[in-house]
Amino acid sequence: MLWSTAINGFKHYMLLERSMSAHSVDAYLSDVRKFADFLVDDYPDVLPERVRLHHIEEFLGWLHDLGLGARTQARILSGIRSFYRYLIEEDEVSSDPTALIEGPKIGRKMPEVLSYAEIEKTLNAIDLSKPQGTRNRAIIETLYACGLRVTELVGLKISNLFLDIGFVKVIGKNDKERIVPIGESAIKHIKLYIENDRVRLPSIDAYASDILFLNRRGAPLSRVMIFNIVKEAVRNAGIGKSISPHTFRHSFATHLVEGGADLRAVQEMLGHESIVTTEIYTHLDINYLRDTILSFHPLNNS
Repeated sequence: MLWSTAINGFKHYMLLERSMSAHSVDAYLSDVRKFADFLVDDYPDVLPERVRLHHIEEFLGWLHDLGLGARTQARILSGIRSFYRYLIEEDEVSSDPTALIEGPKIGRKMPEVLSYAEIEKTLNAIDLSKPQGTRNRAIIETLYACGLRVTELVGLKISNLFLDIGFVKVIGKNDKERIVPIGESAIKHIKLYIENDRVRLPSIDAYASDILFLNRRGAPLSRVMIFNIVKEAVRNAGIGKSISPHTFRHSFATHLVEGGADLRAVQEMLGHESIVTTEIYTHLDINYLRDTILSFHPLNNS
């Protein structure tokens, strides 16, 4: 099988059978193409079914020599693993050359988190008298109240708000839906935005009529705009940390766990498939683990 044929099949598999986003598909394809280009240059006769362990080891060594960090190398290797899982599933190869490869060691990178006091300081730094001030306050309130990803926030629909009972329906990765509670403060500011600002927009694009957060031209906000809104609010609050919209998602999960929330509940609200991912986001500390053992281990309940 030619590399171009295998990669094209992998693309359709991810799009049609896995229902992955275009962004994720592009990232996986880019990683596999890097590997294919390396082999075409150094081993032109090696097709996908003839790849062996030593080819991948040499490729990883080449990435290291290029100066790519361990985290980037691990991500690229993950893409190649997925590619070979697809080929095995399609019976295009009989063995997985990535099965015995040991990935580069990467440290556990803890996310930046805002304290509750810093969250309040950021929210209070937003000038509600300025144009879009009410909208921007509602945006950051919603990010923190629901732990949303940026793409989930910009796609949030009015028809998916159930504010009278305190829930929103979120469309997450791979179009998976989940129901997330939303607090009274966020509800208050969303209503203020809808009733006082959004309704006064001169026009709203037809395709954006159900989208909650809009720009002044009546079109959906971009991811970049959300980043700018967050960075401006944090800067005005005088907070020196490196902050992004995702910081509010980290902070949401961290504050829940520190307050005693069950990890499975946090996992559900964040939309994580694996609870291991939730543990990374909430970066459990040694005190939390100790308290869990003392509280729930049967030998400590006598």
